Order: sequence, then structure tokens, then C-alpha cells
Amino acid sequence: MTRHGGARGTLPGAGRFGVTALLGVGIAALALLFTMCGAPPGGSEPYRGSKGATGAYGTPSVPSGKARAELGWGFTHTEFSADDGEPAAGSRAEKLLSAQPMPQNQHIMGWGADNPEPSPGRYDFAELDRRIAFVRRSGGTPVITLCCAPDWMKGGKAGRTDWSKERLETAPAPEHYEDFAALAATVARRYPDVRHFIVWNEFKGFFDESRKRWNYEGYTRLYNLVHAALKKVSKDILVGGPYVVMDSHPPGEDTYASGLSGPWGTADRRSLEAVTYWNEHKAGADFVVVDGSSYTRDDRLIPDEFAATDKLAAVGRWVRRTTGLPLWWAEWYVEPGDERDERDGWSERHRSAVQAAGVIAMARGGATTGFYWNPQKKGERCAGCLWRSTELADGGSGLPMLKLLSRFAREFPPGTRFRDVSVAADDKRNLKVLADDKAVLVVNTLDRKIAAKVDGHSFDLGPYGLRWLTR
Repeated sequence: MTRHGGARGTLPGAGRFGVTALLGVGIAALALLFTMCGAPPGGSEPYRGSKGATGAYGTPSVPSGKARAELGWGFTHTEFSADDGEPAAGSRAEKLLSAQPMPQNQHIMGWGADNPEPSPGRYDFAELDRRIAFVRRSGGTPVITLCCAPDWMKGGKAGRTDWSKERLETAPAPEHYEDFAALAATVARRYPDVRHFIVWNEFKGFFDESRKRWNYEGYTRLYNLVHAALKKVSKDILVGGPYVVMDSHPPGEDTYASGLSGPWGTADRRSLEAVTYWNEHKAGADFVVVDGSSYTRDDRLIPDEFAATDKLAAVGRWVRRTTGLPLWWAEWYVEPGDERDERDGWSERHRSAVQAAGVIAMARGGATTGFYWNPQKKGERCAGCLWRSTELADGGSGLPMLKLLSRFAREFPPGTRFRDVSVAADDKRNLKVLADDKAVLVVNTLDRKIAAKVDGHSFDLGPYGLRWLTR
């Protein structure tokens, strides 16, 4: 079974969000051979005929009533996930996620899913079926990101799939925008229980090199066609975009500076222009989607890793003011990657504390939905992962980031009214705090133990410690 990874990229030359690991050469070559020969790569669902895929997959439980545009906090499945591996480990992961159901996002091509339409009218949904089946079994709210596009829609040969970063990140050619919209509608009909769709991913392939800016006109045309196609399938489907990366630059760097700035730096005006154009020319939207990092395009955390997360709040407030739509963060990052895009330089305690500061900032910025990009791997070591790899016989148990994410989702669901709480004067500069009428999350931003006083509670908090208080 092929498990395709993918790339997470910003503007060309950004040097951050590189390619995630693909399979070994032998397996990748075998998968490519199958694709080139026109044979199905395996799984429960073979290629369909020229009439296309018909009917729904499995026995979906279609929710009744109007879908909500605000889903709360969840995660995105990537190349490796809990739908594969040791059966007992997979069952543990399912049970773990079922205890606190969250929205779960999956792309239609790449990041664990094969090419859904290798040739016009010939479909392969085996891997996407398996992911959606896992979401159903674990009780999650399924969300689909409509990316990426089959090769024949972007200049490649029908029946072939090139899984290189460059090819995967190529946008459909304009003459194939309608074909991509038709594929989106096919996907929506196949999974009628999926009522939330994100159009494309990070403007991949939509950068205009000649003008050194995003081709937001082209993206918006694609978005509008997809929006119309999905709404034709069902008016109950909710659609959002533009899923552009909200880049930023260090203070004082003004080549692409905007008016949105803070101690963390200055937002890239090209990202703001993309959101503004899409908002003004979209056919309609049920929510707005962005992603980004707390660090700058040159991987600087300003003034430090905790204060840099204030960028996420500032960006969120700007997006909400500009669009008036419910705000989704499709991805967020607080730890710069290395040359291989690995983020494992911090201890898990340090990482969890900064991630907590990040979700606090996004919530304060008005976000009501967020998807943690789960960097799942197959081995024992997995920095920042939600659960131990289900490839391990004893895998499937939860890790610190899942504990944080699931508790945050439970305590601060959509519609939460946040409250100010008292914090001792000496603690204000060292703590990140978020509270509502029932719970308080406290984060120690220091790598040393402190004695804290918050909301009338006095307690010791270890280095980079997290504490939940009940009000």
C-alpha cells in the first residue's frame, strides 16, 4: 500500500515547510509501475469505469440538521496515521480518539491518499476510503481538503503519477479547473457524511514569479468553480478557503511589509492581499481558512518562542475583521524545522508549552476551528506526534500533544466566552493564561520552576509546565 507524503511550502525560497518523507525507493517504484501500467494499486475499491464513481462509500451516517461552520480543535492526517499498522495498536488509537471526538482532516491526494483520478473518469479511492473509514470509526467529524490534483490536470500524462514535491505542488492548469471541480463533486457524493471542504492547500502552484506575488486571481477562479460544484451536490455542504500561508518578516524588513505588525514582526502584504482579493471576489464561503507559523520567513522567533505566538492572535483578528467569517487555522507551527523539515530540537515539555501558547493565541484571535498537523512517523521516535506509531505492537497510546489538544477541545469548544482572571503581578510576564467560566489553562514560559498565583489559586509550576484549574 502506497503511503504518499507531501510538501508544505510557503512562498518560493522560504526555506521552511519542506517535503515530508516518502516511502523507500523500492515501494515507490512499485507503486509508480502499477500506476503507469494502469493497474489498481490495491485496496478494497478498484478503478471505476468511464462513467465515473457512483454511490456512497460504505454506510455513512449523514448528520441531520444544519452543519456548523465552527468545529473546534482537531488534527490533520498525514502520510502515516492510525489507519494502518498493527490491528491492536490501531484499535487503541481509535479508542483513544473516540474518548474525545475531534474534527479530522484528510487531503484527497498525498498525505496518505493515492491519486484519486489517475485518468479522466477512472477513479481510485482505496486509500481515501480507508482514511475516511478510520475517521468514522473513531467518532471524528470528517473534513476533506481538496488538494492535490491528478497529473493529467497539470500537464502530465494520464495514467501516470509523479510523486515528487515539484509535481505534487503544481496547481491544475486553468483549462482543467472545471475538471478539478468535477472531481471535488465526485468526492462529495462518495462521502455524504463529509459536510466540510477546504479548497486547495497553501496556494500550492499559484505563485506568480513574474510579479513576485500570489496568483490569487487564478486561485479564486478555481475556488468559485469548486464552490459551485459542491453546492450543487448539496446545499448543506460548507466550503472555505483560501488556505494561504500568513507569512511574516522580522521588524524593520520592509520589502513586503504590511500595516499588520507587532513585536513579532510584520505580516507579508502579499498574503494579506490574497485574502482580501479572495474575500472580495469569492462566489461564497462558509468559513475562512489560513495557516502559518509564529516564526518569520527566515525562521526567527521574535522576541522569543512564547511571545512570537502573539502573531497568531494578531493575524486572526485581522482575518476576522476583513472577512467576517468563522476562522479556521488549517495548520500552525511554533518550532522552526531543520534542513529536513524535522522539528525535534526541543524537549516534549518545551514543545507542549509553546504549542499551548500557540492555541491560546489562536483562540484569542477569534479562531473557532484549528487542525494540528500531526507529524506521524512509523518508528519509536516521533517528536510532537499525537500517538505512538501504530506500526509498533504496543503503539496507539497517546502522547503529550494529544493530551493538550483533546483537553483544549473539550474545555474551550466553539462559542466559548473567554474571561479575564487575576494573575499575580510578578507572574504576568512569565505565564500564558486562557480562561472561561469553568476552566483555566496556565502555561509556564520559563525553563525553571516557579510559584504562581492565578485566579486565587497558589501552586508550583514546573519548567515549561502546564496546569488546568477548575473555577
